[in-house]
Amino acid sequence: MEHAINNALLSLLFAVLGFAMLFAGYKLFDIWTPADLSQKIFEEGNVAAAVMLGAFVIGLAIVVAAAIS
Repeated sequence: MEHAINNALLSLLFAVLGFAMLFAGYKLFDIWTPADLSQKIFEEGNVAAAVMLGAFVIGLAIVVAAAIS
């Protein structure tokens, strides 16, 4: 039972760590782009900006998952 609790806590820790790394990567990407991506996507409805950001987040998630595992 103790082993299962330890594994659950480690999984939760890695999930939080992965989310934090993904969020930090998103914020850095948003800073490096010349326009405010949130404004472009949500207020102006720019599909190209959403696709670009989505591709970046998926790529970054793959790298974060590989780094954590």
